[in-house]
Amino acid sequence: MKKVKLSLKQEIVCITGATAGFGKATAEACAKEGAKLIVCGRRSERLTALTRVLSKHTDVHALTLDVRDKKAIHAALENLPKPFRNITALVNNAGLALGIKPAHQASLEQWEQMVDTNIKGLMYMTHAILPGMVKRGRGYILNIGSMAANYPYPGGNAYGGTKAFVKQFSLNLRADLLGTPVRVTCIEPGLAETEFSLVRLGDKKQAAEIYKGTEPLVAKDVAEAVLFCLTRPPHVNINTMEIMPVCQAFSPLAINRNVK
Repeated sequence: MKKVKLSLKQEIVCITGATAGFGKATAEACAKEGAKLIVCGRRSERLTALTRVLSKHTDVHALTLDVRDKKAIHAALENLPKPFRNITALVNNAGLALGIKPAHQASLEQWEQMVDTNIKGLMYMTHAILPGMVKRGRGYILNIGSMAANYPYPGGNAYGGTKAFVKQFSLNLRADLLGTPVRVTCIEPGLAETEFSLVRLGDKKQAAEIYKGTEPLVAKDVAEAVLFCLTRPPHVNINTMEIMPVCQAFSPLAINRNVK
């Protein structure tokens, strides 16, 4: 009989955006399962604090890293300590949303930052790590997308576009990797209470209003979904996983009724 769940004790999991939200919760969940961890983030103080906590459970290597910096990514990966070099799972979590203005009023600089982080950063990490996985015949690319890839909403413009890329890129990776044991999953959360809205809006009060009167997803919910995927038997690939809280559902299509 096949195992229902795989152990992570032999895995080396690299997580981007590990200093907050989904990334931090995923690192904590994987550490408790015994996986070796490479935690990446821009905020060195948070990274140091996280590493201190995770080290109680497993071996951890911290990389102060901005995924938008292609040269820094390659330098960091080339200089990994020997016990961390053969990465078996990459969780592309680093990403952000900025602004909610309609497209004709939006900041081009914010659009560019979302593209550079959500798209190019994810590509840089994948391109740097995936060839080794294929060569060794073992690996998992797990991309954190968003429900915004599937359902447009006012103010979602560039952010939704970047997450649509994440979904399609994930599916195309699967097509390219047919014949190899490397797996790919795109997880697409809906309403989730993390630092996401604070970063997007830049205002604590506005961010709090987003979740008022709701019971949204929390970082641990998404981390448990990641863990579920990582521990499936090797012949199982979960292509996409869309997750919403019960308080969120679908709305009718918008109609502008210009009644005179």
